[in-house]
Amino acid sequence: MPPPKKPRRTAERILEVTLDLFNRFGEPNVSTTLISSELNISPGNLYYHYPAKDELINALFDRYEKALTEILQAADGVENVEDAWLFLHMLFELVWGYRFLYRDLNDLLSKNRRLETHFQFVLKNKGRAMHAMLDGLSRNGAVRLTGAEAAPLATSMVVVVTYWLSYEYVRDPRHALEPEAAAASMGRGAWHALALLLPHLDEASRTHLNRLAGSYVGA
Repeated sequence: MPPPKKPRRTAERILEVTLDLFNRFGEPNVSTTLISSELNISPGNLYYHYPAKDELINALFDRYEKALTEILQAADGVENVEDAWLFLHMLFELVWGYRFLYRDLNDLLSKNRRLETHFQFVLKNKGRAMHAMLDGLSRNGAVRLTGAEAAPLATSMVVVVTYWLSYEYVRDPRHALEPEAAAASMGRGAWHALALLLPHLDEASRTHLNRLAGSYVGA
């Protein structure tokens, strides 16, 4: 008989399966009963590790927030539109990996005080990263921006990143959040966030950005 799984491994497995179910069906549509059934464990075993559904949500959000913090640090190294393109793709890839948060964001925030508080920091950190990206592009001559122009532009980029999947879902509810839609969805999101820069880019950077977008999303 194989030895029983260590509690730590069981807790991680619960989170992995829960994330998959939340992403596939949406958090409001996934019960703890469904999670325990999918894991082939008793509800009591699930409750031992996570006594409430909110604790599952919070644990997954903690993982997301840690990964986000690491990715946002890359904004400091952006020097040209290709760097910006890669940075936005990394960001959208993470958003896709935790898409249940963005699909059900308003609902989650209304029910979970901890998420409501922490998402304020998420927005601020995204905003700082967008400012850092714009600063790097400006220093290297790819964009021309005044301070007055940079602030609303950074905010607009945060809005696109934060609500892009909601837009995709409304546009095509039956298919938008399916795995086969991931690459196209992320490509469109990155393109539309960076398209906000088009009026401010130098000619060479604008041409390169359009070429990148055309290669990935046929824009």
